[in-house]
Amino acid sequence: MTTAPEPNSNDVPTPVLKTWPRSARTVGRTRHALARVLDERGLAHLAETAELVLSELVTNAVNHARPPHGRRIGTRFERLEHGVRIEVHDASEWKPELQRASADDESGRGLALVDALTDGRWGVSARQGPGKVVWAVCADRPHRRGLSVSLRELGGPGRCGFTGARTADCLPKP
Repeated sequence: MTTAPEPNSNDVPTPVLKTWPRSARTVGRTRHALARVLDERGLAHLAETAELVLSELVTNAVNHARPPHGRRIGTRFERLEHGVRIEVHDASEWKPELQRASADDESGRGLALVDALTDGRWGVSARQGPGKVVWAVCADRPHRRGLSVSLRELGGPGRCGFTGARTADCLPKP
């Protein structure tokens, strides 16, 4: 009879934490950091979706985390059994809410995109000190591959809220 080895705490990857300046450049830098983590942890297949989700959350933090409570943004990436939990920490008390953008709105679709890409697995939590944590879970999804998101899921045509993106960058290719 063989017995399974005792679980080793070294087998569980340590979450990756980092702080960033509140700057537009931070969005791209966090994406690159996440891509490296996903690759190292065998989750490179989630990179496209996870990077877009992270971009939306960091963009919100950059736009809304204002002094006096803090100029820095924190990220935390945690490997899960079938995916990754992405957290963005900031010192703002402003809590993002899922909105239904009209066809004429040029913004306001970011969380709709996050909601669609994570199958609703995102939220806002309190943290120690001022501010909040906005988190999302990107996991394997056998029923959907890539960034296939319908206009209905985004609330109609227009910009998806991804910094620098055009509608064509956010919607499925024909």
